[in-house]
Amino acid sequence: MVLAADLGVDLGTTSVLVYMQGRGIVLNEPSVVSIEQKTGKVLAVGEQAHTMLGRTPENIMAIRPLRGGVISDFTVTEIMLRYFIGKVCGARRFLRPRVVVCIPVETTTVEKKAVIEAIIRAGAREAYLMEEPRAAALGAGLEIFAPSGNMIVDIGGGTCDIAVLSMGEAVVSSSVRVGGDNFDEAIIRYLRREHNLLVGERTAELLKIEVGAALPGIRAATMTVRGRDLVNGLPRSLDVNTAQVIEAVKESLQMVVKGVHQVLERTPPELAGDIMEKGIILTGGGAMLEGLHKLISRETGLPAYLADDPISCVARGTGKALEYLELLRGTLITGKNMAAAYSSYL
Repeated sequence: MVLAADLGVDLGTTSVLVYMQGRGIVLNEPSVVSIEQKTGKVLAVGEQAHTMLGRTPENIMAIRPLRGGVISDFTVTEIMLRYFIGKVCGARRFLRPRVVVCIPVETTTVEKKAVIEAIIRAGAREAYLMEEPRAAALGAGLEIFAPSGNMIVDIGGGTCDIAVLSMGEAVVSSSVRVGGDNFDEAIIRYLRREHNLLVGERTAELLKIEVGAALPGIRAATMTVRGRDLVNGLPRSLDVNTAQVIEAVKESLQMVVKGVHQVLERTPPELAGDIMEKGIILTGGGAMLEGLHKLISRETGLPAYLADDPISCVARGTGKALEYLELLRGTLITGKNMAAAYSSYL
């Protein structure tokens, strides 16, 4: 019997990317599900549901089932995964593919078990978990299996995963619960605090992309945003410039820099020497904030580079993991070894 092509899934707080063996990345859609509250009927998933954020009546919820890089709503996550797997597999979905899913490095035992169960219930015949920095490094083209240090900083929607890799494993790693969504929330708070203007998530995200930066002097742009005046309750527009966005996200960026410092402080000296030579590689959508790699370079004294196509690095890394699944099987988390770990946790 011909089996369904195996899948690699970047299960992100902001978006889900799916890699199909032999075809590459076949899906990139927002991690959003719209549900009718009274009946529980699913109205839309992915891109269509994302357009409803902040625009739904009271009886409809547009839900992000992942927060901070972990599943906050198990049922909705399963619905979303079932939809995406069905969409990419089509009529072959019933042949049940093997699925590799990426998770933050500090995911708890209970959270890992929830992810595996969600993937199996969504239609996979086997589920494997892989740490995001390792997948991101593979997707960025780093040679992580050599006895040499590579440092990766993967900034997703909900977490920033930092790791120093050597011989295929993470020697030192850390996960900071800060990501692109936190940058958006910081912009919303800033406009509310400084200008009494309430804007939505999509407006804040667009501000971050169009005029945002990590350092002064890198960019000088202005964008007109529309929101609700918190004083009189009426719609109002405001011109927001790069300097204001820099001020808004400053605290969140310092948390990222602090996480990088902490990993470097724990890195063995020989691997630290390799990183001085090779530099720090940034991946993930959050890493695309203008000048963020320059901020990290300035704060650490080490060269820092943005990977090619940073958003898809984790998904492409799962694709490489699928190619070497037999080789990596012993280092991946599976349902079987999770059952033993969960029993000991209890």
